[in-house]
Amino acid sequence: MSQLQVIQHNQQRVLTTAQLAEAYGADVKTISKNFERNKERYREGKHFFRLDGDELRAFKASRQIDENLKFAPVIYLWTEKGAWMHAKSLNTDKAWEAYETLVDDYYRVKEEQLKLSPEVQAIFFLDRKTQEIETRVEKLETNMTIDYGQQLALQRTAKAQILELVGGKESPAYQNKPLRDKLFSSIWSDYKDYFNVGSYKDTPVKDCEKAKEYLKKWSPQGKLLREVEEANQQLTFVS
Repeated sequence: MSQLQVIQHNQQRVLTTAQLAEAYGADVKTISKNFERNKERYREGKHFFRLDGDELRAFKASRQIDENLKFAPVIYLWTEKGAWMHAKSLNTDKAWEAYETLVDDYYRVKEEQLKLSPEVQAIFFLDRKTQEIETRVEKLETNMTIDYGQQLALQRTAKAQILELVGGKESPAYQNKPLRDKLFSSIWSDYKDYFNVGSYKDTPVKDCEKAKEYLKKWSPQGKLLREVEEANQQLTFVS
């Protein structure tokens, strides 16, 4: 990793997208695509700063800007937590090693080098500990799966959706056990494909509400939908 130009913004060190890409052995396009795909997980002011308009013009005027940024209408500046999110998206050994180096040598300025007073050093220490705790919490939220109660809630949501789609428990489609089994098998199969999990029990906690909304909107397709319609039509013919 080459020596990075130090950029300060909002009283903390940040990196441009180009600097982050260089550090991680990636290209700017990959960094930008990862951000766009996971935009809802990033928070402005916590993971990044977005500069445009007058703020961007002032930023450009206050420092020497790389040629590729001189005419950029928008610039993203990534905080330490933003850099962690990008390392997680790339998930390569090189990216994680680079992240560790960035944390040690770039983002966190050593207090003894700054010759700060003991009081200010204490503030830095507490802030660092807070950041470490928040990072651990983020990792837990990312990796933690739903508990038994949340699993039951998903089961109830799936059953309620199927009952609504077939017309209730007394409908011919629901009374047809092989067809009913197909419906439950299909909803969970689609669910696992959508959330990329081996079982609904492996659903991340952070996706629990999204999972409920997915199940509420699920509907059988193709041949299975026709089987439901044909099963329910039998009651009409008999009547």
